[in-house]
Amino acid sequence: MKKFSKLMSIFLASTMAVSLFAGCGKAADSASADAEGGADVFKIGGIGPITGDNAEYGLAVQNASQLAVDEINANGGINGYQIAFKFQDDETDAEKAVNAYNTLKDWGMQMLAGTVTSGCSVAVAEKTAADNMFQITPSGSSVDCVKFDNAFRVCFSDPNQGLASAKYIGENALASKVAVIYNSSDIYSSGIYEKFAAEAANQPFEIVSAEAFTADSKTDFSVQIQKAKDAGAELVFLPIYYSEAALILAQAATLNYAPDFFGCDGLDGLLNVENFDASLAEGVMLLTPFAADAADEMTQKFVKAYKEKYGNTPNQFAADAYDAIYAIKLAAEDAGLTPDMDVSAMCEALKGSITKITLDGLTGTGMTWDASGEPNKEPKAVKIVSGAYTSM
Repeated sequence: MKKFSKLMSIFLASTMAVSLFAGCGKAADSASADAEGGADVFKIGGIGPITGDNAEYGLAVQNASQLAVDEINANGGINGYQIAFKFQDDETDAEKAVNAYNTLKDWGMQMLAGTVTSGCSVAVAEKTAADNMFQITPSGSSVDCVKFDNAFRVCFSDPNQGLASAKYIGENALASKVAVIYNSSDIYSSGIYEKFAAEAANQPFEIVSAEAFTADSKTDFSVQIQKAKDAGAELVFLPIYYSEAALILAQAATLNYAPDFFGCDGLDGLLNVENFDASLAEGVMLLTPFAADAADEMTQKFVKAYKEKYGNTPNQFAADAYDAIYAIKLAAEDAGLTPDMDVSAMCEALKGSITKITLDGLTGTGMTWDASGEPNKEPKAVKIVSGAYTSM
């Protein structure tokens, strides 16, 4: 397989040192300085929640995408052309995500780096497929996010996360009795749980309690927690989002239940939940392809640049988004794209070129993609220690 590891590592190391900006605690501007652009710029759109319960995800994706775009523009753009970038809020609502897509189309979007969450990504994928527009979601993990041949992703799919979580717990002997609390009304959560439960049969632990909640009942988890406690679960698997996880951790503490907790990428953002006692997250483990404390040069330069520009530490969603923009750059350069090509022609070229590139990114070394839209890279796990993610 053709490798560009050394070249990409040198490129990212050099670009991340260029054009750093003064820090602020706000989201990135929704567009580059020349975002309205014209026929001489590539127009990349992004969609995700920057308000509402899952704003932590969308803001991270918006910020990191903008950071990557600014770096690429400062270093000559794509094939000598600059990038214009716009990001739209979907509030984690599928209908609003489609509206955001239409707004970006009216702007002249040629490629989509989004959406952020699975339900919205699935809804928008129907539209990008109909338009034959290239789409790469940083973090939409449902299988259906990439069911069309124009759609790719950076993160692992839900089944892969469920499978990898079960294997990690079993192979590292983290517990012999495991409980699961999941959202049966959410395709992300239920998809992970189904694969986790199937793989658990092959692992040296038992699922002693599996309790669901829905979007209409996600504030009181006392019943689910009590059942896990009564079953003697030493570890509770949480294939859910960070906002619900924060409530579960707080309510478990009031019930004097202190098992180990293990989640997937949806837990990233837990430490930043408003009014949440972050000490309750001590020891929480999660599968995520990115740890901000990693010692490698690429990660540290990214973290430094992100902190200086946005005033906080980037999470896995930020890293996924950053890699998504650079994947577009590499694929566009491999395909020889120019901004005057129509959307469909760009998509056809990118579908062929993305399966040829290799990206040494923040979320994986030697990442490749196949025609299914899935990335090929190794899973990683982190643990919250002293209020920070540490590699396991």
